[in-house]
Amino acid sequence: MRFLTFNGLLLALIMPFFVQAEINGDNDLHVEQLAKGLSIPWGMAVLPDNSLLITQRNNTLSHLNPDSGKITNIMGLPEDVLVSGQGGLFDVQLSPDYANNGWLYFSYNKEIDGQGATTLSRAKLQDKQLVNWQDLLVTQSRTDNKVHFGGRISFDNNGHVFLAIGDRGERDNAQNRSNHAGSILRLNLDGTVPDDNPFRGQANVLPEIWSYGHRNPQGLFFNQQTGQLWAIEHGPRGGDEINLVQAGKNYGWPVISYGKEYWAPLQVGEGTKRKGMEQPVQMYDPSIAPSSLIQYQGTLFKEWHGKLLAGALKLQHLNIITLDDQNQAIDEQRLLNSLSSRIRNVIEAPHGALILGTDSGNVYRVTPAIN
Repeated sequence: MRFLTFNGLLLALIMPFFVQAEINGDNDLHVEQLAKGLSIPWGMAVLPDNSLLITQRNNTLSHLNPDSGKITNIMGLPEDVLVSGQGGLFDVQLSPDYANNGWLYFSYNKEIDGQGATTLSRAKLQDKQLVNWQDLLVTQSRTDNKVHFGGRISFDNNGHVFLAIGDRGERDNAQNRSNHAGSILRLNLDGTVPDDNPFRGQANVLPEIWSYGHRNPQGLFFNQQTGQLWAIEHGPRGGDEINLVQAGKNYGWPVISYGKEYWAPLQVGEGTKRKGMEQPVQMYDPSIAPSSLIQYQGTLFKEWHGKLLAGALKLQHLNIITLDDQNQAIDEQRLLNSLSSRIRNVIEAPHGALILGTDSGNVYRVTPAIN
């Protein structure tokens, strides 16, 4: 693996003239450090000028110029972000119509009477200041627990936003649709409930729920071309999962799981399969501790087009999954172990490079090596 300094725009212009070698290992990659010394960079979004917004779990929002390395903190975050355990400031995403409306979407752990609730919000950026902050949904997921918040955001191409919510450390939540925990939610962009949500109008079921039976989804990606929603989530001891998420489906936690109990080598739940509960596309045992997910859309890494890319925390690598035409995992590759870092977030930049954030406080740009 080679650490080089270069201008990202220039690279995007010259790369098409080089023959890309097959990516077999870290030596086939260029890795450039764009920033260091951050807190945990939980979410990242590329602005129209190719600069970056970076959320840090300690309730900091930063603006990064990737060419100069200059970092500027953005003011205007809410004061009720509860930074505790796994909780704090989570994701940031640009509205699908950002060029016209300027909305930025955020998720965070909102403090309510000493408890935390995963919350979806939006605001606008003016002169390094957030304005017009709006909480769109304070989820019904409050507990004293400091784990399994979910928090990833993704948009479809039809005016909807998805939000992942973990089970908040209370397993039964994931099968209880009268709360939001352990679910993936679907909302209109203004926070209202779509008329065609699968459980709208059903008694004792919250109408925002799109799917349920999730443990702690830490990656969420809607493919604008295929119309498919993908999620990656933590299992217990083993049993991390990639799921192709569909409306109204039950993904099994904690009734079925491929993981074991933390306190003994015993099966969680009643087994790995049950009628009416979905099977994962990919399962990891031992756990990699997944943290983010994209389905690569670009051409800079030609051989990765359509593959799923996830960051790994515990096993500290970039995980690459090849799918067949039935959306089943058929191959896996692990790269960037040489960073020796927990990869917290992976996004794809507009020119096809990868941007990675690590728990060590670094942000990297990754492109193919030029041979």
